[in-house]
Amino acid sequence: MDVRVCGMFSAAVLIRLVLLFFGVYQDQNLQLKYTDVDYHVFTDASRFITQGESPYSRSTFRYTPLLALILTPNVLLTAHFGKLLFVACDLLSGLLVLRLLALRGASHSTACVCCGLWLLNPLPIGVSTRGNAESLLAVLVLSTLLCLESRRRTSAAILFGLSVHMKIYPVTYALPIALSLAEAPSRKRGLIQNLIRCFSKDLLLFAAVSGSVFLALNVTFYCIYGWDFLHETYLYHVTRRDIRHNFSPYFYLLYLTAERSWSGSLALVCFLPQLLLLLLSSLAFRSDLPFCCFLHTAIFVSFNKVCTSQYFLWYLCLLPLVLPRLTLSLRRGFGLLLLWFVGQALWLSPAYYLEFEGWNSFALIWMAGLLFLLINSLILGQIICHYRPVEAQQKKTD
Repeated sequence: MDVRVCGMFSAAVLIRLVLLFFGVYQDQNLQLKYTDVDYHVFTDASRFITQGESPYSRSTFRYTPLLALILTPNVLLTAHFGKLLFVACDLLSGLLVLRLLALRGASHSTACVCCGLWLLNPLPIGVSTRGNAESLLAVLVLSTLLCLESRRRTSAAILFGLSVHMKIYPVTYALPIALSLAEAPSRKRGLIQNLIRCFSKDLLLFAAVSGSVFLALNVTFYCIYGWDFLHETYLYHVTRRDIRHNFSPYFYLLYLTAERSWSGSLALVCFLPQLLLLLLSSLAFRSDLPFCCFLHTAIFVSFNKVCTSQYFLWYLCLLPLVLPRLTLSLRRGFGLLLLWFVGQALWLSPAYYLEFEGWNSFALIWMAGLLFLLINSLILGQIICHYRPVEAQQKKTD
């Protein structure tokens, strides 16, 4: 690493360490705690595992037991282990971004700037130091893309299977990955022959390996924890009806219909706009896999029936891979960034009055959520219009 990269990573480490120490002080001395409540949920689940019990004995633990197993040092060594691990993954994500940008042809200076936008971004810094596990997913997703870009497809398949097991949203990458691995159609062959060509050796190998990893982990944990594992890790998130205020455009509708017998069906219908947009983006941008995955994640988060600030990290870790190929002017780029923050601020204002002042501002929160969806849609439209795709490598045809 050169001096500039070393300085950037040193600053990133220092900022995170300062916040970790400040978090310990705040938790011990102030009424408003720094540590995220999810971190206590993770730790309690790990404690149950060390006692030979199910992690699902801790209510609201709706993750894979693998996460609780990884965080058992929280109980056995120090309560700060998980935060240190998440910070380390945060920093590792920066290294992976740097490597991916180099593979995608970005100059060293451009790669450093884009990497710095992740390493010095207050949102991922705050999320990881408060004890949220999103940086683990960032590492798995970025590692999968790095292995695919490096043509290490077996390693990519293992990482992809593990990613989907850890959190279900990366399964949306399956179609663009499959399209990127499929053989190109040939004009000299018929429809049936071209369909057969789509199932290339690389695609079949990737599907077999990633599917085996995913199934092996799920079967293992199902044998140990039974139905609780399947429900809390996967099924709960499919049928989830979260009526607490969040950025989702569906939250108020789900809140008003929570007591209706058909509200569960409504929660499933909310997936339809996501599925349609994911299909269209896969077909349109399959030649540039990192960009397609970024669009998938941004669409999934923006149109999800539950959307909180930590979900933004799912696509922010992929944004540095997109930025070097944007033709947006600096002025327009900053304008869109400012608009994104304004959208959040407009939502946070009525949310504050609901939480801390007791006002009935649900309708205002919902309208702010709709405005934020429009802002996100505008930003995605601008990114798509001003993006120069990486040239797809020519595939052999007859």
